[in-house]
Amino acid sequence: MSKSSSKGGMVPEAREALNRFKMEAANEVGVNLQQGYNGNLTSREAGSVGGQMVKKMIESYEKNMK
Repeated sequence: MSKSSSKGGMVPEAREALNRFKMEAANEVGVNLQQGYNGNLTSREAGSVGGQMVKKMIESYEKNMK
């Protein structure tokens, strides 16, 4: 399976929104995230960005439940 085919199912607008969300989360935890490839990040930095994204998604879900 090629790399491009694994991402082919996402709507372009959704991909853009997810990238903006990821950049926002990275800024909040102090990680210097660049557009495109970020192979220079440590596992800790990458994990903190993903963790912040999950935290914000859970907060949003809980807020919308009320």
